[in-house]
Amino acid sequence: MISSNAVPSDPSVGPPTNPVVVIPARLASTRLPGKPLAEIAGEPMIVHVWRRALEADVGPAIVACADIEIIDAIKDVGGDAVYTNPAHASGSDRVFECLHTVDPQRRHDCVINLQGDLPTIKPESVRAVLEPLSEPEVDIATLVAEITDEAERDDSNVVKTVLAMHQGKKCGRALYFTRATAPAGDGPLFHHIGIYAFRRHALDSFVRLPPGTLEKRESLEQLRALENGMRIDAQCVDTVPLGVDTPADLDRARQLLAPGA
Repeated sequence: MISSNAVPSDPSVGPPTNPVVVIPARLASTRLPGKPLAEIAGEPMIVHVWRRALEADVGPAIVACADIEIIDAIKDVGGDAVYTNPAHASGSDRVFECLHTVDPQRRHDCVINLQGDLPTIKPESVRAVLEPLSEPEVDIATLVAEITDEAERDDSNVVKTVLAMHQGKKCGRALYFTRATAPAGDGPLFHHIGIYAFRRHALDSFVRLPPGTLEKRESLEQLRALENGMRIDAQCVDTVPLGVDTPADLDRARQLLAPGA
């Protein structure tokens, strides 16, 4: 599961040298129960996400799941999957347990937490999330895309990133995440994309922190990191992958990934 030629993790600063992609997944979804196994173009959705992770070619791809059925689906296509505690409160907790199981020697210095409901994510976007970690001070990296649909600006289901980014640059420091329309005034707004690259020691610290006040108020887990002084930088990409949360989203994913589409 873990490459024998991998080198031990160095928690000091610097770009990651040995990333791993972990995809947390569970069948218990309130809006779309069983969605990791929902059929899209002849395969379960979780298999599509796993394939995008492999196509990114940044390191091994492992599914961390709470259900044997998901393990079977990934094993059937030759992939790696690890059973994790069904009681975990978040995907980050699931990713942490998975890493503790498969890499106790800490050979992987970075983990990409890729949500299991992003079957249309581009492999180049998975690669792009590593770019902010070239800065030594960055603990966690994520992705954003500039909002071009006016309806998204005031949609509370679209999480916005308040980003300090110099003109002409594609990466900036995340100052806040919110469901509100922010910041005010003229200028672009940025749609947050739910994929994260954690330095290994940053994930260790993050999962031990209690949920924060702002995190609970906005229902956004990443605010826990900001409330505790961790630095998150965001790389800007061109497109937002479709997140599958509802039956309508699933229908759209089937259209986008249909043979010949």
